[in-house]
Amino acid sequence: MLTRPADFAGTWYPGTERECLAAIRSFSDPALSCPADAQAILGGIVPHAGWAFSGKIACNVIRCLSERGEKADTVLIFGHHMRPRSTNLLMKEGLWETPFGALEIDSEITALLIEEFDFEVETATRYVQDNTIELQLPFVRHFFPGVRIVPIGPAPREEALAIARRAAEYCLRLGRKARVLGSTDLTHYGPSYGFMPKGDGTQALEWVKTVQDRAVIQHMLRMDARGVIREALQSQNACCSGAAAAAIAAAQALGASHAEEIAYTTSYDVRPDSNFVGYVGVLYYS
Repeated sequence: MLTRPADFAGTWYPGTERECLAAIRSFSDPALSCPADAQAILGGIVPHAGWAFSGKIACNVIRCLSERGEKADTVLIFGHHMRPRSTNLLMKEGLWETPFGALEIDSEITALLIEEFDFEVETATRYVQDNTIELQLPFVRHFFPGVRIVPIGPAPREEALAIARRAAEYCLRLGRKARVLGSTDLTHYGPSYGFMPKGDGTQALEWVKTVQDRAVIQHMLRMDARGVIREALQSQNACCSGAAAAAIAAAQALGASHAEEIAYTTSYDVRPDSNFVGYVGVLYYS
């Protein structure tokens, strides 16, 4: 099978197995604990900045997914920077490289989705280069050895929820033990992003943390998939709301009924700057 390269390895995250493993060990944080009352952790929302900024959150969300419930066969991964009128993306078959080794696409699930929905089908050699999904794959490969993936780029509209639910339903129908990931960052604030409704300085940072990002996080915690899309399009506080909403819908279809935030931070906490981005880690469980 043809293999899609790891385009961001060595830049946005480490390029070798040894370096990735060292990073994952450094990200381990007992304070970022998995929900104590969870029978099975079925889904999560993770950020996708370079690992130096948000890798710790993503790593611990994916670690939690691997620790509760039966061993997973398939991980549904929703990502991509999309607009409401964008064409949905789906990699149908093949392999996707990571520093830990390649991950195989679950082509049975993707074939069923392509029969029902319209996608621009990506291949190992023809695809839209995007960091949202790729930055999660070394974590997935490390914590879920042998798992297959279904990488989907859902545009932020109602159809994203239908695609997500159907993907989960197909996993259940085919006997797959599935997990779900949605990848989004939160508010992009500052002159480089053309978004400064509260000016600059510490007051702007506090507004993003306590008001702007909180608004969309609350929809995530209420498992309100439509509300995530609506809020993000209105307030510009999530760059991949279709992916986050799809993750919620798919996790619900798998049986998730509770949500918990395990971490929130911003790029400012790592590198103070007039431009900064918010990051959150959320888990969905039964």
